[in-house]
Amino acid sequence: MTRSEGFTYTSTRSRVVFGVDASRERLAAEVDALGGQRVLVVAGAAEMPLARELAEPFADRVVGWFDDVRQHVPVECAEAARALARDTSADLLLSVGGGSTTGTAKAVALTDRLPVLAVPTTYAGSEMTNVWGLTEGARKTTGVDDVVAPRTVVYDPALTVGLPPGLSAASGLNAMAHCVEALWAPGANPVTTLLAVEAVAGLTRGLPGVLADGEDLTARSDVLYGAWLAGTAFATAGSGLHHKTCHVLGGAFALPHAEMHAVVLPHVLAFQTPALHPATVDRLSRALQGPGAERPAELLADLDDALGIPAGLRDVGLREEDLPEAATLVADVVADGAIPNPRPISRADVDALVRAAWAGRPRRGGPE
Repeated sequence: MTRSEGFTYTSTRSRVVFGVDASRERLAAEVDALGGQRVLVVAGAAEMPLARELAEPFADRVVGWFDDVRQHVPVECAEAARALARDTSADLLLSVGGGSTTGTAKAVALTDRLPVLAVPTTYAGSEMTNVWGLTEGARKTTGVDDVVAPRTVVYDPALTVGLPPGLSAASGLNAMAHCVEALWAPGANPVTTLLAVEAVAGLTRGLPGVLADGEDLTARSDVLYGAWLAGTAFATAGSGLHHKTCHVLGGAFALPHAEMHAVVLPHVLAFQTPALHPATVDRLSRALQGPGAERPAELLADLDDALGIPAGLRDVGLREEDLPEAATLVADVVADGAIPNPRPISRADVDALVRAAWAGRPRRGGPE
């Protein structure tokens, strides 16, 4: 997209507090700013000790703790969280954790209209979006509603230090999916492209450092900064072929969220590249630390390899016998003009894309 084409840009409504130790130094003030008098804390079992520590300065205002957090937010988990919010008359949701934790808080906000204060501990980026998702009967439903966008997000690179190397890499590449998809999603514009390319650069710069030294706060800050910008770009640009594909596959086959995004993204990017503006391709390649003449999907695949990302969907739980059903489910959502896309995508394209992502073989220009 070029400026001469005209565009519409809606800025994020979230307040962002970013800095090492910001969660310990600023969280209580942010609870006060949101008027939180009856705080429901949402955190997975692994993050709950951290959540209790962070909430200690305002422990007298915490009315409940919810830890039944699962990937893809099953409806039954959402209903349990909603019931606890109502039983405790909560007026603020404090989310401490990764994308699944944020997603659970969003599910409560969606129906009960409660504000969310998010403290991310991974690089998922969903804390910057107004997108919600729920899974029921092996089918994931997503939607958009401004009420689920956290009012305040506290980014503290120090909280990601304990994130294991493999999860750091996968989570960072989940953020990469947000910013790369923002280049072609329906709401893409010059501003989201600026944010997306800067996010790619931050993620590409920081992730190798995070894996080399998990306590490198400069690298952690670069990656968290990239995840923030990626989520911001995605919140305006919206979702497209990549996220629609991953939402379908994740909900139907219970695939690990971050790893699945990391595996699928180079294949979708290779398919989309011929339809992207050459200047965008050049900027993306340079942000991925390659010369502009290189194909960005190949640079992204190289980054996957360097970070130890699984080669294909077969390595993260998708069985070969499930491929026909997987392709059909994806095609029902994305093929033949079902979603806006810079390049037409047919059922044959979907079949080739899903099989290639499953096999993990290199993509060279997308399905024929």
